[in-house]
Amino acid sequence: MTDSLPMPISTLTKAQRTSIMNLVRRAARTEIMPRFRSLDAADISQKTSRQDLVTDADRAAEAMIARGLVNLFPNALIVGEENVAEHPEVVDKIAEAELAFTIDPVDGTWNYAHGLATFGVILSALRFGVPVFGLLYDPVMDDFILGETGGPAEMTVPKRRIVRPLSVSQGGPVEELQGYLPLYMLPEDKQAPMAQLMTRFERALSLRCSAHEFRMLAQGHVDFVLSARLTPWDHAAGALLCQCAGGHVAMLDGSDYNAAKREGYLLCASNAATWNRIRDAMSFLLDTPEAETETITEDVSA
Repeated sequence: MTDSLPMPISTLTKAQRTSIMNLVRRAARTEIMPRFRSLDAADISQKTSRQDLVTDADRAAEAMIARGLVNLFPNALIVGEENVAEHPEVVDKIAEAELAFTIDPVDGTWNYAHGLATFGVILSALRFGVPVFGLLYDPVMDDFILGETGGPAEMTVPKRRIVRPLSVSQGGPVEELQGYLPLYMLPEDKQAPMAQLMTRFERALSLRCSAHEFRMLAQGHVDFVLSARLTPWDHAAGALLCQCAGGHVAMLDGSDYNAAKREGYLLCASNAATWNRIRDAMSFLLDTPEAETETITEDVSA
């Protein structure tokens, strides 16, 4: 286990980062905010379940951001959440891509579709699956949390020309920790023990929005974020920004995070000691069901 993500050199210049920020702001101004609290039922669709929604704003904002990225980086792989829903094979190319961008055009779509202001835009740049640039944008407040390899996490408020560095919390014992975890996304056999564990934390909940959960972590307002059902557009930027703000990032099994990974649990915490305490408390997530263990043993012996 390492104390940080592997650190390839970012390929983005200051001008390119500024262009990406302007692109995201334009997409929010043009496609996201005008539709907020103005969606009709026909503008909202289910993807895989009642909890997994997509709106016209998601599709239109992603298309606009993707076009802009192609103009800026003609040879980059573009991995947008809504495009992947139609072309899942795109995700398979992340590990081999010298430069890739992930886009979650409206993270927290359920909140957005129900008129809650807890939603955001997530964008990351990857080199062979390793995050090198991360962006978490709040369209309502019009501010960014940004970071790249080797640099700090920063809060940027364009209208007020404010840029300030961010730092994670000091962490602490399990009973004093606050954080986010997706109980409903866990396998059914893990939900009851996780629900019991949640009572040990000072506070553990979910915002139904990775963008704002990771923003809270990078600002030091919570101590950890546990992610399941790994999707690169949800987690790559937040993992990098946690690290940039001084936090500790690793898969729950101790391996390095890479956006090409599809399975496992990503744990981002304020420091290594806190990460270890949470990992020990959540070790049951790594247990293999008895029936599955028997099947694996039989397959190997055969």
